[in-house]
Amino acid sequence: MNKIILITGATSGFGKAIAEKFASEKWNCIITGRRADRLHEIADELRNKYEARVLSLVFDVQQKDEVFNQLTNLPDEWKNIDILVNNAGLALGRDSFDTASLQDWDTMIDTNVKGMYYVTKAVLPIMTARKQGHIFNIGSTAAKEVYANGNAYCASKHAVNALSQSMRIDLLPYHIKVTCINPGAADTEFSVVRFKGDEEKAKTVYSGYTPLYADDVADTIYYCANLPAHVCINDLVMTCTAQANSFYLHKEG
Repeated sequence: MNKIILITGATSGFGKAIAEKFASEKWNCIITGRRADRLHEIADELRNKYEARVLSLVFDVQQKDEVFNQLTNLPDEWKNIDILVNNAGLALGRDSFDTASLQDWDTMIDTNVKGMYYVTKAVLPIMTARKQGHIFNIGSTAAKEVYANGNAYCASKHAVNALSQSMRIDLLPYHIKVTCINPGAADTEFSVVRFKGDEEKAKTVYSGYTPLYADDVADTIYYCANLPAHVCINDLVMTCTAQANSFYLHKEG
């Protein structure tokens, strides 16, 4: 029987690439997102291209009732989730603490932190009952260092890092692996969302060097997911060659 992976935020970026990678390897994929048309379109693409079994669930991870209603009422054939990828997340704005929008802060905390633990809490009873599973949380280099005008985004990713460590400790008796993947600069919709649709401003983030791409992160997760049962990569920071950490990035020209 093929294994099952659940990926949140699968309508673009890392989530979409992860779904494509695992579908290509004949995993059964549960994909979630807020954009119904886009989500169902991706599900059809995965079925047609890879002959994969795909279940698409439309909900917002910020909404606790939606999360639990969807994930605690899965069809029987989809219940034994082997891997959970908490990918849904975003950055909004790049503003000084004193001028940053409270609404932006709330959205980042509600998505990046609360959304992650809502989904995990909803899925976890399946894993603890079976005493097996692997949870991937998508962090960031912003989980390791705080940078100017990063405030709530950095705080949210530090929280992802701390919660990942907590899960790793508390879930030891259940043989559940927990891996926090912390990417650096990656050319996805991330900066377009952060700069609220300003595509020209977003492009400048990735000019002058070769950034990470979504496929790089997907390949890394696939590697971690296929290690022997006794091996777990707990925490992994990945950047492009031009980047050292949140502060240091070398651009040509």
